[in-house]
Amino acid sequence: MKNTITPDLTWNDPEALSEAQRYESPIPSRTLILNILQQNPQPLSHAEFVLLFNLQDPTAIEAVSRRLSAMVRDSQLTTVGHNPQRYRLISEDDLFIGKIQSHTNGFGFVVLTDHPDLFLTEREMRLVFNGDIVSARATGTDRRGRPLGRIVDVKERQQTQVIGHLQMQEGQFYIQPSHPNAHQPIALEPDQVTAAQLSIGDAAKIEIDDWPTREEYANGHVVEAFSNKVDTQLIIPTTLIDFDLPHIFSEQVLAETAKYKEPALKDRKGRIDLRELPLITIDGEDARDFDDAVYAEKRAGGGFRLIVAIADVSHYVKLKMALDDEAQARGTSVYFPNHVVPMLPEDLSNGLCSLKPNVDRLCMVCDINLSRAGNVMGFEFYEAVMHSQARTTYDQVASYLGGQTDAIPNIPAVHKSIDTLNQLFHVMLTVRAKRGAMEFETTETYMTFDDKGGISAIKPRTRNDAHRLIEECMLLANTCAADFALKNLIPVLYRNHEPPEMNRVQKVRDYVKLLGLSFPEKPTQSDYQAIIEATRDRIDAPSIHTVLLRSMMQAVYAPENLGHFGLAYEAYTHFTSPIRRYPDLLLHRAIKNHLAGRKTDLEGNQLVAAGQQFSQTERRADDASRSVMSWLKTHYMQQHIGDRFEGVITAVTEFGFFVTLSELYVEGLVHVRNLGNDFYEYNVASQSMNGKTHGQKFALGDKVEIQVAGANLEERKIDFQLVKQLSSGGKPMREEAPRVANTPAPAKAAAPAKATTPPKTASNRPARTGRQQPQTAKPFAAQNVTAAAKPTTPRPPRPTAHKKPVQQPAQATQSTEQVKTVAAPATPKPPVAAVNDVKVVTPTAAPIEPIATKVQTEVVAQTKEREDKAKSKPKAEKSKSAKKSTDKSKDQSKDQAKSKKASGKKSTDEKSAKKDDSKKESTKKSKKNK
Repeated sequence: MKNTITPDLTWNDPEALSEAQRYESPIPSRTLILNILQQNPQPLSHAEFVLLFNLQDPTAIEAVSRRLSAMVRDSQLTTVGHNPQRYRLISEDDLFIGKIQSHTNGFGFVVLTDHPDLFLTEREMRLVFNGDIVSARATGTDRRGRPLGRIVDVKERQQTQVIGHLQMQEGQFYIQPSHPNAHQPIALEPDQVTAAQLSIGDAAKIEIDDWPTREEYANGHVVEAFSNKVDTQLIIPTTLIDFDLPHIFSEQVLAETAKYKEPALKDRKGRIDLRELPLITIDGEDARDFDDAVYAEKRAGGGFRLIVAIADVSHYVKLKMALDDEAQARGTSVYFPNHVVPMLPEDLSNGLCSLKPNVDRLCMVCDINLSRAGNVMGFEFYEAVMHSQARTTYDQVASYLGGQTDAIPNIPAVHKSIDTLNQLFHVMLTVRAKRGAMEFETTETYMTFDDKGGISAIKPRTRNDAHRLIEECMLLANTCAADFALKNLIPVLYRNHEPPEMNRVQKVRDYVKLLGLSFPEKPTQSDYQAIIEATRDRIDAPSIHTVLLRSMMQAVYAPENLGHFGLAYEAYTHFTSPIRRYPDLLLHRAIKNHLAGRKTDLEGNQLVAAGQQFSQTERRADDASRSVMSWLKTHYMQQHIGDRFEGVITAVTEFGFFVTLSELYVEGLVHVRNLGNDFYEYNVASQSMNGKTHGQKFALGDKVEIQVAGANLEERKIDFQLVKQLSSGGKPMREEAPRVANTPAPAKAAAPAKATTPPKTASNRPARTGRQQPQTAKPFAAQNVTAAAKPTTPRPPRPTAHKKPVQQPAQATQSTEQVKTVAAPATPKPPVAAVNDVKVVTPTAAPIEPIATKVQTEVVAQTKEREDKAKSKPKAEKSKSAKKSTDKSKDQSKDQAKSKKASGKKSTDEKSAKKDDSKKESTKKSKKNK
């Protein structure tokens, strides 16, 4: 080996004094090892480090090996090659930057764009929260072949606040987050609890002060207490924080908004005046932000003229304004039941930008000429000023089209325009059918609420011709905008929807084949629509259409035009909703810049990044809305536990099938374990479960009667118990006793509360260890905290420690380097049943016994234990994980008992080296004995 290390660097350990104070037999520190590798460009092996340090003692040599391994584990070093394995510093090339995606079961992933996602264990996930941006390295694969990851650094925290419920364990207060994917408790000081007047079980918003580490939990303080609010009033504030949804406008944003006034003469300069045109808005009953207005007339030479006027948001929201930065961060408005989080302040979204009736408004216009057959003959875009003649609703226009002429304002020009719009609408339906665009029949629902914010009813929303009329007008304007951008080479974000992947197509083919239908390997939109039409009148049509829908890809924003498969358009973009979608606002700016001869705002990589960002914000909004809907439905079903309903099987999996209730439009799971004494096989092709013994079959579209068995709010899960099957394959079942599990009817009761885990406090933060048996939380007497009316059940506690947590030898992630043993309070042993549990032996302040004595004790104990096992054959073996945990705990308990009688301090690295030798020796002896 060519030694490029200077003697001064080798022997001048900057932490030599600290090492000597901590350990009786110090070895080179981590800092020295890192310094050496920084100076030396080539990786070094363990043997080369030994030569550099001139080590002679076998114990010290092994201790250095343990230290190098620990540095690899802690992501300070990485290894290259084999025989010998060499060590080098971690470089940027070794790391992956990604976003944390947590799972309800505690594990998670680092989501990557150019590499398979890295799987993170539950222990690794304790460092991070959902949405955090981290750097991580791959450490191998798990038994399922997934790439394993280890977090190196947290680059960006996405969540600084949480909402949860107050718990207490072992005299410590903490907030357990409400979101099912959040598993990190936030510790609170007792004075925080007292000042906020919180009781056990109360909800509160917490600001995180100290982030979790590998040894300590997070710490925070109370921002807002919700002692007097019920859960239904907290779900939306909780969701806003859980999904990192911006929802508070800054003072600067509000100040910029306040500067704008009603459109004046200067604002109308250079615009086409459409104020005399009978433009109207057609929206939902509860709409407040009116993006679009429409008008139609017949052309003198035949055909139609359609004007689609869209709110000119870009006139008010300009680049480099705080208002624009906030709109970009939000990306879209978020719609919850009974609540909206707008992309823009309400003074704009519901005020100056909204195309309200009887006031002047600035707009961007798509003016389209169409033939009698509905073909686009030409179009133009321009800036205009308009004056809406009427604010109408879908139901009003539908009633008017049905013959009720007084359903809308009695304005002859408006009536004439609506009549023409209706004629054009039916022409466009013919064009749509020829184009092959898909049209799935789905049921959209809405909720009505009681005074406390809970659901009073869930009802289907009727979709009428007025909905479809406006939809066709908007689709036409969006395609014209895409064509305009393509023809003029304007860099914009297209709305792409790619054809389905082959594996998804094959699932559809297998499924429809069983229905007696054919489906090609490379289907077109017309092939999908043919299946829809062929099955429209079947009783299981909704289930068939669901299978087709699930084969579709997700639509995204991107600067490269890839067409829209579902709508059968060669090019498509979003132009018609700039009040609630930022990509539409970008498109308005791009068109304006082109018309004025100005350079575009975004292009190239900036546009690529924008497409990714707004695709992500759209998914975030959809996920948040679904989460709230799911929670509200689960809360609603708690009052129906024990009740029976009829429903349809809408999804089948390996572990059971999902049923959507016909009366309530709520979905729940019938688990396979509740299907009686039979073995069920899951058939992917037929989307069914088939009983091998009794032959009972459950498939998509089958009607069943169920009983509501449970509703878990924390997990947003509703469980059903099968009562009987009503139909199979579209045919009624014969009257016979159903083969279902003989389970008593569940009592009406609230869903079980989420288990909780006690954290550290600022002055008393627990070390991370294995889980223990749950203990009942008791009030903290010194703080006058009263128990809540509905206390929640705490999670099994992790042991606590006075002052700062200390490393414990039995902990799974414990470093095997030299450590000083520090006293810590005794901790009850956790159960061995769970695979992830780790038995913990609390260290004591007594000196550790000499290595030689310990090794001898271990050899005798291990040899005797193996002899006993060889002689006896247990009736039932424990699981491998439980067995290892038990053996490890026994060895550690014996070591600790011996340590109380011994004196002197030895390094853990030295112990590990000797321990490995002793294990080898005991293995040899055990083999001989066997």
